[in-house]
Amino acid sequence: FTELDARIASYELAYRMQSAALNVGNLESESASMRANYGLDHQDKRTGAFARKCLLARRLVEKGVRFVQLYDMPDKDGWDAHDKLTTNHKPRARWTDQPIAALLTDLKQRGLLDSTLVIWASEFGRTPMMQGDQGRQHNAAGFTIWMAGGGVKAGARIGATDDIGLMAVQQPHPFRDLHATILAALGLQNDELSFEVSGRQERLTGVAGSAKLIPGVLA
Repeated sequence: FTELDARIASYELAYRMQSAALNVGNLESESASMRANYGLDHQDKRTGAFARKCLLARRLVEKGVRFVQLYDMPDKDGWDAHDKLTTNHKPRARWTDQPIAALLTDLKQRGLLDSTLVIWASEFGRTPMMQGDQGRQHNAAGFTIWMAGGGVKAGARIGATDDIGLMAVQQPHPFRDLHATILAALGLQNDELSFEVSGRQERLTGVAGSAKLIPGVLA
């Protein structure tokens, strides 16, 4: 596979994506049952809004799009609950629950889940201690993400926090290990992947050899 072959393949992929763009966003072409599964017409408009994003993600994956990122940001504050955690996180979890479950089910039924890595994550969690008006501060010392689909061992639970949910105490890993594991699931060697920043070659996983795959994640 030469450099010319790779360039031609990239152009061909770009053409297919552009030619399909007009139709891929037409969610009205989906069946009533599929719309109901995702919750597009849910009585809570915020559920419907996230449902549209999830259904569009599936349609993009079907057309060969390699990376899709979804945000649940119906307002400016998002999940950043420095105040009133209960009235922030509880409804947001409810808004996103049905659409993301439908996306996973849909991908599996279409035979796409095994080749699609789905990651539900943020850059940090929240502390168990109160801040402000019943809010919580940022916490990067211990929090939860989940992964499903391509290359991931189904049903595995890795690590644990302390009794109050503040610190990771079982199998703690830095972010570079998570990045290395994700890259491995995508078929990439983390030490060989670099990108230029201000004239320097940088890696997602830092100094070569410093990142390790997280045991038990990959199938």
